[in-house]
Amino acid sequence: MIAIEKPRTAPAPAEPAPRRQKPWGLLLVAGAAVLYLWNLTASGWGNSYYAAATQAGTQSWKALLFGSLDAGNVITVDKPPASLWLSGLFGRVFGFSSWSVLAPQALAGVASVWLLYAAVRRTSGLAAGLLAGVGLALTPVATLMFRFNLPDPLLVLLLIAAAYATIRAVEKASVGWLVLAGTAIGFAFLTKMLQGFLTLPAMALVYLVAAPTTLGRRIAHLAAAAGAVVVSSGWYVALVELWPAASRPYIGGSTNDSFLELALGYNGLGRIFGGEGNPGGGGGGGFGNVGFGGASGLGRMFGASFGTEVSWLLPAALVGLVAGLWFSRHAPRTDRTRAALLLWGGWLVVTALVFSFMSGIIHPYYSVALAPGIAGVTAISARELWRGRAHPPVRYVLTGMMAVTGVWTFILLDRWPDWLPWLRWLILALTVVVSAAIAVGVRARALAVAGIVTALLGTGTFSVATASVAHSGSIPTSGPTSDGEMGGGPGGGMMGGSASSALTTLLSDTDTEWAAATMSAQSAGELELATGRSVIAIGGFSGGDPAPTLAEFQQYVAEGRIGYYVSMGGGMRAGGSSDIEQWVSDNFSSRTVGGQTVYDLRG
Repeated sequence: MIAIEKPRTAPAPAEPAPRRQKPWGLLLVAGAAVLYLWNLTASGWGNSYYAAATQAGTQSWKALLFGSLDAGNVITVDKPPASLWLSGLFGRVFGFSSWSVLAPQALAGVASVWLLYAAVRRTSGLAAGLLAGVGLALTPVATLMFRFNLPDPLLVLLLIAAAYATIRAVEKASVGWLVLAGTAIGFAFLTKMLQGFLTLPAMALVYLVAAPTTLGRRIAHLAAAAGAVVVSSGWYVALVELWPAASRPYIGGSTNDSFLELALGYNGLGRIFGGEGNPGGGGGGGFGNVGFGGASGLGRMFGASFGTEVSWLLPAALVGLVAGLWFSRHAPRTDRTRAALLLWGGWLVVTALVFSFMSGIIHPYYSVALAPGIAGVTAISARELWRGRAHPPVRYVLTGMMAVTGVWTFILLDRWPDWLPWLRWLILALTVVVSAAIAVGVRARALAVAGIVTALLGTGTFSVATASVAHSGSIPTSGPTSDGEMGGGPGGGMMGGSASSALTTLLSDTDTEWAAATMSAQSAGELELATGRSVIAIGGFSGGDPAPTLAEFQQYVAEGRIGYYVSMGGGMRAGGSSDIEQWVSDNFSSRTVGGQTVYDLRG
């Protein structure tokens, strides 16, 4: 480890890679591209809620700017719009389709793998960079998310970009790179609000500790970066708050049509502490509620919800982080390897603790934001331990790191006893052999290859299985089976998961501004995707947003702007949403179309 090597008193600039090493990085990128882009459209629209918002963005520039669920701009999705800017622009350039909805996330995944490789390589060399990139690429939740249309893929890309810029800033105390890191964090906020700030403590700490300049300059540079965070995130907050509310969509998920309140309430502190529309206990109560994270506590990342999503290398990362910081305790302040451990380790610890103890809504796929920290720490610490393996204490830690990875992989695979039952036993046997060889001091490079293959075999196979099946709905999970049955969001979806052909034909033939209105946002999205027409999602995602109000809805109907009202026959009802359904049923006649109750609002 670091204490055994000759101390490095100042961070030397990274040397350009020899030509013969370049294909390794290209091979990594090509492999990630195949994993994330292969048979991508098998998942159809993925999450129809966000796919419909992407469609709206291809039809209306205002809908693109605000992240509206419909091109008529009644209400936005309940998240910031940055990821929809990406997919909406992609759809405008290449045409709206399943591929153009899902491809931006896949490309963000490929870029994330490459940036993590580049970041780790700058501090720890080619082998560590490749291992970090492969570790991220083969994390099941990363494979899932980089093939799915949720905000998380862009969030991960921006956070890794911020980490890369921080590493560049630390090398020469560059305020320019640090400001760039702050800018990336600001746009991460516009992608998934306060979750974009979880890596800030680690980035600030590593610059404060390791940048090769005076303490005063380090503090001043961090202040400049903080200003960049405020500007790059605050411009959009100001735009929404200053834009006349009557000429923009209602901010979905907020209680008072405020983007800032959404960020600090329902999608911010409410997620951490509960309340603000967030049910307690991880949004769903007990341990058995896999889709909502299970019970909070230190074991959550290893439990039924998150274990197979992200924790394959987590025990190794924790062992490696503690060992790396201990062995580097006497290194110079500016030591780059320790700085890298502080960066990726801080990312890992803060994110894991927040996710573990969140009392509000949390879903297993959130853990994709933890994957880069795990991969970075594992790669850097494994490389350093391998370099110092001639010394027994270092070698025994490396042995333990290998052993705990194999045993934990066995446990995770045992949770899927009917899927490739031989695999866990093969990995366990390989773990015993490799761990024993490390412990007795075998120095062959082939041992390193065997160790890497053994450590990644379980997570890699599970990731490939994840990519081989379709995923849809609002709470996707990784694994070798489709999770489309989890697709219904609040209020449910269309019966059977999609609109009937009769209903699709009826709504497609309308010439009103909105073909229909319905209570379920998920169903509204499915109708929009099936017809290419705008549909009002009354009450937004939760069903409880006051948009449109009864008075607004009545005005739309009087002006002939809505064709039909489609009743979901139950689901979530709140406030004005319930009043609208009652008013429709009292004043318009209904008929059944494709199994759905439909009211003709055209008079």
